[in-house]
Amino acid sequence: MIEVVKKEDCCGCKGCSQICPKQCISMYEDVEGFLYPKVDKEACIDCHLCEKVCPVLHQGEPRKTQRVYAAKNMDDEIRMASSSGGVFTLLAELVIESGGVVFGARFNARWEVIHDYTETKEGLTVFRGSKYVQSYIGDCFGIAKTFLESGRKVLFSGTPCQIAGLKLFLRKEYVNLLTVDFICHGVPSPKIWRMYLNETIAHQCEKFHSIDGKGILIENVSFRNKCLGWKKFSFTLTFSRFKGNGLKKSILLSEVFTRNIFMKGFLSNLYLRPSCYSCPSKGFKSGSDVTLGDFWGSEKILPFFDDDLGISVVMVNSNNGNFYMENVRDRLALYQVRTEDVLCHNSCLVESVAPHINRHDFFSDYEKGVLLAMGKQFKQSFVHNVIFKIVSTSKRIIGK
Repeated sequence: MIEVVKKEDCCGCKGCSQICPKQCISMYEDVEGFLYPKVDKEACIDCHLCEKVCPVLHQGEPRKTQRVYAAKNMDDEIRMASSSGGVFTLLAELVIESGGVVFGARFNARWEVIHDYTETKEGLTVFRGSKYVQSYIGDCFGIAKTFLESGRKVLFSGTPCQIAGLKLFLRKEYVNLLTVDFICHGVPSPKIWRMYLNETIAHQCEKFHSIDGKGILIENVSFRNKCLGWKKFSFTLTFSRFKGNGLKKSILLSEVFTRNIFMKGFLSNLYLRPSCYSCPSKGFKSGSDVTLGDFWGSEKILPFFDDDLGISVVMVNSNNGNFYMENVRDRLALYQVRTEDVLCHNSCLVESVAPHINRHDFFSDYEKGVLLAMGKQFKQSFVHNVIFKIVSTSKRIIGK
C-alpha cells in the first residue's frame, strides 16, 4: 500500500486514490494546505496498484525533444487572454473539432483551482491563463480513461507530475490521447491561496465599510494580465461592490508581479509543495507529447518576432505531438529554435527550485494571518504590515 513517509515523496497527483479498486484511499489536507493519501488499512487488499501508479516511485526516463518552436497564435484576442502565445487554445480546438474532450485547470465558484473538462470551444475560455495554485485533480484520470475507452480523442493538460501520474494510471498507451504539460516552477499551497483571497476581501470590506462582507464579490482573477505587456505582467483582482440601491460598481486591483505579495511568495519558493523542490518529472520525464511555456529571452534570440504580447515555447516530444503541431501551424506564426535557447531563461525545465530559506518560519507564522506572515518575510513597510494585521484579525469576515 502507498505510505508517504516524507512529504517530498508525494506530488499530490491523486493517481493512487483514483485507481484503488476498494476506494480505501482518501486525501487529507496537511497543515501547509497540501493533499496527501491516507489508506484505510482494514479495507486494503494489498493489490499494490496505488504504488504502481505513483510518479515518484516510478519515474520516467529523460527524453530528447524532437522539435522546439517559438510560436504565436495569429488571433491576437486569444493571445491576449492567454499567458504566453496562445498555442494551447489551437491544440485544444483541434481536438474538439474532431469530437474530442479537453481537460485543464479552471477556477470554481470559490476561486479554488480544480481540474475539469469541456467538449466545446466556448468552454476553453476558463482553461486559458496560468493559475499559480496546485489544482485539485478530482476524478479526472478516471473520467479521461472512460472517454479514451469509448474512442474519443482526449487532450489532457496539467503539470508534469500530473501528466506522469495520468500515464501511469492509464497503464497503456492510447493513440487518441494528447498530453500537454508546461514548464513548471512549482505549485503553491491551495490553503495559502484561499487565505490570501479571504484576507484581501476582508481588506476591501474594511475599506468600504462593509460590515458582513456580503457587499464585496470577486468577479475575476488573473495571475498574468498583459495590460502592461507580457514581460511586465500584472496580478489582477476584479471585485464588485454592491451599493444599497442595488447598483454594482467594479473595482480593479492590479499590481505588477514583482510588487504583488502572493506572486513574490510564489516566485521566491516560499510556499510550494515539498515535492516541487525535488520534482520527479522534470527533464521531459513526464511522458508528455507537448511541453508549453513562455519563451523568455525571445527579445535577444528573435528580436524581430517579439512584440511583448506573448510568445510561447513549444517543445514537441513525440510523433503524436508533432502530428498535432503540423495540423495547427497554419494558424501560428512560428520559428524553429534550439533547446539551448529555451534553457537560457527557463532552467525550471530541467531543474527543481530551492526552497525559500525561511519557509519553515513562514508556515509557523501564517495561521495568525497569511498577509502578515508574507509581509514579515518580504519586509514590507510598517504601514503595510499594520494594514495586514488589521485584516488578519478581522474574524467576522475571514473564513478558513
